[in-house]
Amino acid sequence: MANQLKEILEKRNRLVEEARSILNNAEKEKRGLTDEENTRHGKLIDEATALSDTSKRYQDQEKIEAELQSVLASNEKSASGETRAASSFNPETSGIESKEYRKSLQSYFVRGGHSLGGAEHRALSQGSAPDGGFLVPREQFINILLKFVDDNVFIRQLATVYKLEKAQSLGYPSLDTDMSDADWTSEVGSVTEDTAMKVGKRELAPTMLAKLAKISMKLLQNAAVPADALVLQRLAYKFAVTEEKAFLTGTGAGQPLGLFTASSLGVPTSRDVSTDNTTSAFTLDGLKNAKYSVKGQYHPRGSWLFHRDAVKMLSKLKGTSNEYIWEPSVKVGDPDQLLGNRIYMSEFAPNTFTTGLYVGLFGDFSFYHIAEGMSFGVQRLDELYAANNQVGFIGRQEIDGMPALSEAFARVKLA
Repeated sequence: MANQLKEILEKRNRLVEEARSILNNAEKEKRGLTDEENTRHGKLIDEATALSDTSKRYQDQEKIEAELQSVLASNEKSASGETRAASSFNPETSGIESKEYRKSLQSYFVRGGHSLGGAEHRALSQGSAPDGGFLVPREQFINILLKFVDDNVFIRQLATVYKLEKAQSLGYPSLDTDMSDADWTSEVGSVTEDTAMKVGKRELAPTMLAKLAKISMKLLQNAAVPADALVLQRLAYKFAVTEEKAFLTGTGAGQPLGLFTASSLGVPTSRDVSTDNTTSAFTLDGLKNAKYSVKGQYHPRGSWLFHRDAVKMLSKLKGTSNEYIWEPSVKVGDPDQLLGNRIYMSEFAPNTFTTGLYVGLFGDFSFYHIAEGMSFGVQRLDELYAANNQVGFIGRQEIDGMPALSEAFARVKLA
């Protein structure tokens, strides 16, 4: 797989160079791009972006396969009564971590609740919701699910995540207005009391997130990997894209508050930067204004966030020395960069280039806070998709998120 990643990266860089040669030729001839050149340039950047996504998926797949091998090893050893594998799963543990619960959960995923025996029903009752309709997977299942979600999208990788096991919400103080500067005074002079500082309180209250994954009956019965691994893979993808969209554009009402949602509780409009941008595109000066509107202490961990359409626009921008400001990676694992900071791409970032709209973001994403409840449950739907020879699995979890410190972010806005 390492050789494949290297080949993908080399091909991507060849595409970028070809796209830049189109721009350079037009610039040498002191003319704009022809329709044919513009189409070709766009196609090359699209292909390069797609290869970047492919490279990321290859790297994520390596992580996922390693985790699945751990699950398989654990399942095989616990099923045969051997000592536990080097993982968090202990087959001798009671409750939902027990060998009996694992075997019953596998049977539930493959055959459904109606086909379970009395002993299997008793084992599963340890992880059932009060109404008996949902089952709580093992902690190992939940941990690996969250790792898969992290690998699929990037906000969770960079954010600060809190796990709430007992509390219903997470409240923490916020410094809404800082105190004024210190005053010069004499040795016996009076000290002026500060009245500017205002301390508030923000609250993260995890609410229900649910997602449906459908799997064919044949695949559940005949797959080489365990049924729980199949369900895990599908739910991980479904949860990842749902969370990522909310972390970026969520309203904050019954869902996370997104970074691109202007709010006094998150990133207010005072953190919008449009100076030097046009009504239809950002400019190099506009991007510099955005980055340097964020204090220097946030720059070392700062990152850019754009839609791939915005990255295509970035690929055409040059600096004062006629160098391209977008720096595509030349080594496997290294990120693309802009003005010295990493670029992340998301399909859920804004990509409408019109007056007054957001088109990007710069900031330290560790100041996006996520609170998740551990009440993750799975429900199997036997009848709803039977006509298509499929079984549905609904995963449910409680989660919330919001920007915790507005000054750590700046939104790129068009004029």
